[in-house]
Amino acid sequence: MLKNYFKIAWRNLRKNKFFSAINISGLSIGLAVGIMLLLWVQDELSFDGFHKNADHLYHVTTAFKHDNSNDTYWGTTPAPLAFFGKKEIPEIENACRITNNWSVSFFEYNKKKFFELESRLVDPSFFTMFSFPLIKGNPQIPFTDDQSIVLSESTAKKFFGNDDPMGKTVKADDKKDYRVTGIIKDIPANSSIRCDVIFAFDLLKKNYDGKGYWKSLNEDWGNYNHDTYFLLNPNANANAVGKKLADIHRRNQNIDFTKNMNYLMQPLRKLHLYTADGREEGMRIVRIFFIVAVIILLIACINYTNLVTARATKRAKEISMRKIIGAGKANLFWQFMNESFVILLISLLVATVLIYLVMPLYNDIAGKEIVFNPFSKNVLLIYGITLSVTLAMAGIYPAITLSSFKPLEAMKGKLSGLGKNIAFRKILVVIQFTFSIVLIVGTVIIGKQLKYIREKNLGYDKENVFAFNMRELNNHYDAVRAELLKRPGITGVTASGGDIMNQWSSTGDADWDGKTAQQQGFIIIQESIERNFIKEMKLQLTAGNGFTGTPADSTNYILNETAIREMGLKDPVGKRFTFHDKKGTIVGIVKDFHFKSMHSKIEPIILFYNPDWRQRMYVKTTAKDASKAIAAVAKVWKQNNTDYPFDYTFMDDSFNNMYKSDIRIGKLFNCFAVITIFISCLGLFALVTFTAETKIKEIGVRKVLGASVTNIVSMLSKDFLKLVIIATLIAFPVAWWALNKMLQDYAYRTDMSWWIFALAGAGAISVSLITVSFQAIKAALANPVKSLRTE
Repeated sequence: MLKNYFKIAWRNLRKNKFFSAINISGLSIGLAVGIMLLLWVQDELSFDGFHKNADHLYHVTTAFKHDNSNDTYWGTTPAPLAFFGKKEIPEIENACRITNNWSVSFFEYNKKKFFELESRLVDPSFFTMFSFPLIKGNPQIPFTDDQSIVLSESTAKKFFGNDDPMGKTVKADDKKDYRVTGIIKDIPANSSIRCDVIFAFDLLKKNYDGKGYWKSLNEDWGNYNHDTYFLLNPNANANAVGKKLADIHRRNQNIDFTKNMNYLMQPLRKLHLYTADGREEGMRIVRIFFIVAVIILLIACINYTNLVTARATKRAKEISMRKIIGAGKANLFWQFMNESFVILLISLLVATVLIYLVMPLYNDIAGKEIVFNPFSKNVLLIYGITLSVTLAMAGIYPAITLSSFKPLEAMKGKLSGLGKNIAFRKILVVIQFTFSIVLIVGTVIIGKQLKYIREKNLGYDKENVFAFNMRELNNHYDAVRAELLKRPGITGVTASGGDIMNQWSSTGDADWDGKTAQQQGFIIIQESIERNFIKEMKLQLTAGNGFTGTPADSTNYILNETAIREMGLKDPVGKRFTFHDKKGTIVGIVKDFHFKSMHSKIEPIILFYNPDWRQRMYVKTTAKDASKAIAAVAKVWKQNNTDYPFDYTFMDDSFNNMYKSDIRIGKLFNCFAVITIFISCLGLFALVTFTAETKIKEIGVRKVLGASVTNIVSMLSKDFLKLVIIATLIAFPVAWWALNKMLQDYAYRTDMSWWIFALAGAGAISVSLITVSFQAIKAALANPVKSLRTE
């Protein structure tokens, strides 16, 4: 019986090659795109889930509550928190601190230098709390002393080739030798923690001699420099642990700054997709992509359902004959389900080939490293779910409809049920185009938002400016600057303590006259700048005169408008301001400028002059002289930094990298919109073709009686265009609601103008009109004599 079902299904496919090709094409593209999107969603949701203790691991975030402004969140904590937390809180089973090793930039072995490696300092518990297995070495004692390091498998291969790395020594640019005591398996791409070279956290203890304000590392409550992770016991209340940690901190550092401080315990599994305060920044995109995957699969299924039910009249007599000679309803149901299964199976095979071909491009656009293996457990699971759901959506309804015909009525051409009633098919077409138009609107809005970001006035000039970290150049800054300004193509040179486009260093160590008790938790971004920075970068002063060029600049402070507003100061220029216990004066107010991503609101910032904090140089040039300017700086660089390659970035490129994720999402949405409208039009084309087939004699009679080509095209097209117009009207409010939610991720966002919706609607209608008209014109131009002779 089953063999017979497959034979009948194959015959029907070969008999109706055109409609079979449309069905398979639509389903193949829909399945390929849907599966790739589901793989992306699966990859995002899998982050950090591979750890054995994933359900009980937490990352700690420091939160400061403010009365008159948004709360402040720092992803780092002081070093003693892990030590005292593990010691005093019974719910904590283990603790681990992780921080960047800023003192190391490259490693050297056999006179070869290795750059661009991620170096981390970790507690020994790193190797037992997390599931980063050691291939070689002892996870209980990973570091035999402070000069021990653990390498990733691929890094060890870079350093030593096929030689055994254990016990070998490499030199770092801090002029120290480090001995390899362990090899860790390469960290998976879906890990929030990344590292190539791992140092012992105890190395930091050498920075404390017992004579400073903080006598030891585990007494340093003032520097929030470390990522802290806790392993809690299964019955622990994470929120309660966070409050206990804050109490411990206040007991050891009871100052005004910590009064409104709390520690948030963020589950490791949520670290990738959620913010510390629970906002779904990444998860919202994951949900959107999952919905888009379902929509694309649904549109492909609607095409199949529409075409199968529309062609029911062509099979009415076949079904009737089968029923008359004894076929039961169940037999017919399984026959048609089998036909759907065969088409889906062929479509899945074609989709698999498409995924293989497209996956490298898809990974490039999405910024992923998804390896497509159709026989892996995860892919087979997605295949199984997709095939089952698609078969249920695209197979069950047509099978029920086709198996429900009454044989005697069907033999006379009278069909019962939805096989004849086209209202249901119209609803499906409306659903298809509603989803398509929503995605078109989404594409336009995302593109407009990215354009808004690119064109928005940042408050400073980033055009034709390249930047780099100075290293040894900083020791000769004035001489280097004077030398560079003599070079052709260089119009300006300045410097700052950090990247002005992505400034994150902040402090609460600020005081001023009139500071209230409610402002004790005031947090301000801190940025050291050169005296000419404001002029060269074209920041705007709204009050005061900036730096004076005298020794007094070391106690002169410039604040932005947001800082002045949150501090509640009026006529602030000339007023006292204390910064890191250094008393000084507010000498200027700078107009608000964007020193972070536009996902965040502009925060308070203080600009100050301190050559000891100077780190990053900015060189201004012109577009035509950029190569000359770069060559001039490279020459000076080699004279001062012989050990390091010259690595620079134009600010425009840095700006684009900041929104790389947003740009990727925009590109993916462009692809989704094109694919959904294509699949929808493919189904529309098939329905128009079938309609023209069923009305071939009517068209012939109308032409004989004098109907023009325009009349025939109008007759065949108007009903379909009405459906697209209805879909447009439904799509507009849905798109507005969904995109309004999506844009909430941006503190600064574009408006959703009416013309965007009008453009999307007009585009969908135009594409539909072209699709429908192509086949309608072909039918209208057919020879009426030939049409009337056709049975």
